[in-house]
Amino acid sequence: MEMVRKALSTATRVECELEMKNEPFILQMNFEFHRLRLQLIYPAMDMDSASSVVLQALTQATSQDTAVLKPAEEQLRQWETQPGFYSVLLNIFNNHMLDVNVRWLAVLYFKNGIDRYWRRVAPHALSEEEKTSLRAGLITNFNEPVNQIATQIAVLIAKVARLDCPRQWPELIPILLESVKGQDGLQQHRALLTFYHVTKTLASKRLAQDRRLFQDLASGIYSFACSLWSHHTDCFLQQIYARDEAAALSSLERTLLSLKVLRKLTVHGFQEPQQNMEVMGFLNAVFERLKQFLECCRQVGSDSTCREKLEKTIILYTKVLLDFLEYHPCAFIPLIQRSLEFAVTYVFTPAGEGVTFERFIVQCMNLIKMIVKNDAYKPAKNIDDSKPESLEAHKIKTAFFTHPTLTEIGRRLVSHYFLLTEEELAMWEEDPESFAVEETGGDSWKYSLRPCTEVLFLDIFHNYSQTLTPVLLDMVQNLQGPTNVEDSVQLLMKDAVYNAVGLAAYELFDNVDFDQWFKNQLLGELQVSHHRYKLIRRRVIWLIGQWISVKFKSDLRPLLYEVILSLMQDPDLVYLESIFGLLFQLLQQVTECDTKMQVLHVISCVIERVGIQIRPYVGCLVQYLPLLWKQSEEHNMLRCAILTTLIQLVQGLGAESKNLYPFLLPVIQLSTDVSQPPHVYLLEDGLELWLVTLENSPAITPELLRIFQNMSALLELSSENLRTCFHIVNGYIYLSATEFLQNYAESLCRSFCDLLKDITNEGQVQVLKVVEIALKVSPMLGAHMFQPLLPAVFRGIVDGERYPVVMSTYLGIMGRVLLQNSSFFSSLLSQMASECNQEMDQLLGNVIEMWVDRMDNITQPERRKLSSLALLSLLPSDNSVIQDKFCGIVNICVEALHDVMTEDPETGTFKDCMLMSHFEEPKLSDDEEPPTEQDKRKKLLALEDPVHSVSLQQFVYEKLKAQQALMGDQGFGALMETVDTELVRQLQEFLQGL
Repeated sequence: MEMVRKALSTATRVECELEMKNEPFILQMNFEFHRLRLQLIYPAMDMDSASSVVLQALTQATSQDTAVLKPAEEQLRQWETQPGFYSVLLNIFNNHMLDVNVRWLAVLYFKNGIDRYWRRVAPHALSEEEKTSLRAGLITNFNEPVNQIATQIAVLIAKVARLDCPRQWPELIPILLESVKGQDGLQQHRALLTFYHVTKTLASKRLAQDRRLFQDLASGIYSFACSLWSHHTDCFLQQIYARDEAAALSSLERTLLSLKVLRKLTVHGFQEPQQNMEVMGFLNAVFERLKQFLECCRQVGSDSTCREKLEKTIILYTKVLLDFLEYHPCAFIPLIQRSLEFAVTYVFTPAGEGVTFERFIVQCMNLIKMIVKNDAYKPAKNIDDSKPESLEAHKIKTAFFTHPTLTEIGRRLVSHYFLLTEEELAMWEEDPESFAVEETGGDSWKYSLRPCTEVLFLDIFHNYSQTLTPVLLDMVQNLQGPTNVEDSVQLLMKDAVYNAVGLAAYELFDNVDFDQWFKNQLLGELQVSHHRYKLIRRRVIWLIGQWISVKFKSDLRPLLYEVILSLMQDPDLVYLESIFGLLFQLLQQVTECDTKMQVLHVISCVIERVGIQIRPYVGCLVQYLPLLWKQSEEHNMLRCAILTTLIQLVQGLGAESKNLYPFLLPVIQLSTDVSQPPHVYLLEDGLELWLVTLENSPAITPELLRIFQNMSALLELSSENLRTCFHIVNGYIYLSATEFLQNYAESLCRSFCDLLKDITNEGQVQVLKVVEIALKVSPMLGAHMFQPLLPAVFRGIVDGERYPVVMSTYLGIMGRVLLQNSSFFSSLLSQMASECNQEMDQLLGNVIEMWVDRMDNITQPERRKLSSLALLSLLPSDNSVIQDKFCGIVNICVEALHDVMTEDPETGTFKDCMLMSHFEEPKLSDDEEPPTEQDKRKKLLALEDPVHSVSLQQFVYEKLKAQQALMGDQGFGALMETVDTELVRQLQEFLQGL
């Protein structure tokens, strides 16, 4: 065995030497080399035996029997970090004779292994020699017969390329290009598929160096990619016109893949694409190809096997234009005219009839919208400050959007695209809840026709309101008065026009007297009870909702509320109670998950709006929410809505929210437990609920304290929720510092130490603020519990931390320790002196000097006063170092006195504006929220805080008198002479009368 190991070592060295010489046979040799390597892992068996063991485990892992499945998964998990495991997987998924499910699983394990172990710095990282062998094996051939597996192999090759291409894998692109040129249809398709995924992955890298490498690649292969796309496109068009659908479908698949490659190269491969003739030539060719493909849609019909793929290709062409416009707006300027002509022709004229389809219309509308609202195409307010490109683009747009063109676009948007379809009306009748959810936009505006149409209308109306306002008002005028319930066309048109008026409410502010319209027209329409008129009643109530924050007199609101209540079938109740009660009834009655979410959203808004006034009316909701939570176990988005409602409910109930703890705390526990799958959906809202629960808690409970066990894993995530996590930690400290810190400070300190190794400056400040608050609430316990973090703070001060906010926080922490726990400061100073191999006095002098020098980093008046109090606490002192720094200490004191002292205009005396003598419940206006329990705790804490309980003026006076008593008049006089005379004068002015 030892001889084999030596041979392996020699082979590794030879392999590296050959690789440096780029010997052509190294790829195959590497592959064979790892067959030998795997035999070392399984000494008693050969490579085939090792493969059979892994194959057996993979086969068992595809079983539906958990008793077979679980042990196999565990075995595979253990092998993940074993050298040679991925070579076996490669052999298995490349063996086309094996079961498809087993091969599929082998590919997935290989792909996951790339994410975990391919990087050099990863734990259990793959060796460089094994990676070389695997790279060679991945591109030996492109003949995978199963489409799904071929796609996964292409994806995993792209994952490796992202990490290794081109430096460690320079042969990848040349081999792909050579394979794409081949005559074998399957090999050509699989190579093209891989080429696309590699291009897509490399294009997604965002570091400047990676972008330059991709641009180099793009310039080298762009001509080839264009000719490839052009060839496959021509083949498809010839075959489709010859009605050879089977061949056409194959060519169309290659057209689609080559176009996907070109899209990435065009959009991300050139810094100034407008200077590349091939790029601009391709983009101009896109319009002609789009017309050809749209005509193909007309020819093949809706039942053709090519139709779906054909539509996908058409959409991809539009994506090329949209992406190029997004990333290169200036380079797109020569294409503006042609893009607008193309999109408007197909969407707003008869030319599009019979050839367009919904997704294509959406893309064309997005193209128009992006051109209309693009900031790069708008001149500056001062024309002389405008860029030439902006003026050119604006000129093109102005020439295109003439009065007739805008009028036609505006009328057609409203009278054609805003109309409810027969399918939508049928859906409303059969399932009103689903209709409401669908219409309010489950999909984004970018992908669904109705929201996309509305957004385009808004953008065009905003930019061309002078032209379009008369057009819309004319449409409104033509629909005045009640509409015949038998005239479905007019009902649909009125719904569409009212929709437009609601969307454009802000633009129409000066042109519509909405109060008069409400009284004279809309109110009457709400009172038409005919079943067919529900279309208009629904639209009118929505329309009022759009205008109520724009222009609607307050004295009309009671009339509106009465109408709303009548629509909800109960006109006799007091508004708040009845509205809330009716909403609760609706919440119980509806069955659709999305509808319940919308009702909960409205309930949350009502609670947020009325605040504590909601308390008498929430009993029924409080009783129902636990049941709804249980019923929604499989609906995480509904649970998110419940969490949002609970957040508002806790804030409305204040301290009374403690009565919800039996339900509330398990909800928080589940939502913030990262070991539970639902946390992916619930975490953000769960953390927010946790925080408001703490802020409104009157006292700590064992259950509330126990939830904090979830925090350690949350801090390890280092996610965007980190700031909320810190606020939660602070909430516990304010609520019950002693109990909390005794239970969790040790684990919290470990988490903080790990975080500080790799965190932004802003994140570092958040960590340090927790320590600062702990010292503020409990100086002795806080210093003891967070002792491991304090040496880093001390070093940061001595070294002169460059980031001002971090330095300010350092000084805030050290100020607390020095002022309120001087014995701990002395022991810390001794510890740091020993570590730095300095005398304690010398190190103290360095700290004071840096403190004085960086005082300007501290911007908060509270911290500036704290620094002054802390440094003054060193006095009186006969220590020569402290006396040497006396001038700096006085300087800080005078600066702080300027910050906090206010002059009484009547007496001419000064007083410290930060002093607080007692706690008063604030008098609140109707619009102000009452203080939370945490706000009250902070106020009470401030009464004991030296910053708010010690007069800086008095403290300065007493410390200087004590120093004078220690040194005598002559010695103290000499010390004061070291201070600038202007500072002395200002100091005397502040201290007069004491």
